[in-house]
Amino acid sequence: MTFDLEYNSGRTKLIIPEYGRHIQKLVDHCVSLPSKEERNTMAKAIIDVMGNLQPHLRDVPDFKHKLWDQLHIMSDFKLDVDSPYEQPSQEELREKPQPLPYPKSASKYRFYGTNIQTMIDVALTWEEGEMKEALAFTIANHMKKCYLNWNKDNVDDDVIFDHLYELTDGKINFKGRDGELVDAKSIQRTRTSQGKKKTTNKNSKNRKK
Repeated sequence: MTFDLEYNSGRTKLIIPEYGRHIQKLVDHCVSLPSKEERNTMAKAIIDVMGNLQPHLRDVPDFKHKLWDQLHIMSDFKLDVDSPYEQPSQEELREKPQPLPYPKSASKYRFYGTNIQTMIDVALTWEEGEMKEALAFTIANHMKKCYLNWNKDNVDDDVIFDHLYELTDGKINFKGRDGELVDAKSIQRTRTSQGKKKTTNKNSKNRKK
């Protein structure tokens, strides 16, 4: 008695390999059934099996919808059944996604981080007045803190104002302003006290253990 062995190299390519060849064969058989009633019954059974094979998808919104979409894809869109959801088209599947824009950030001054650029973008949408000026000054103070995180030495307020002027394309101009930003020593003092608190809390937890 001889047996014909099947090798993967001689088999058809699996459309969704995660479900394995047995599910693919069930889908192919479902497509070949003569009556729609039989196809509907078998399609629902296949959906149940697919759901058991992918339990992690149960927490995904529209869980059943995704399974039916995958069933149509595995049938090469040839399965004629009464699906509870609209059948996806090959055009939708092959459609290229929209390109994602590169995140806008202060690439020249990366030490400020992307949050600063986001804050600046918001400030530029505000109407001129005291509120906008107060927000811009708050941004400048935060920029100084970020700068000192990157460079432990002191920094003149004029440097921060120059950077803010450049990052806003000259729309926020504090050059020559008399009002000073937060003192560098005050920032460093705050960091030191926060560091001591963290160390104290950590030591107290270790003692309790």
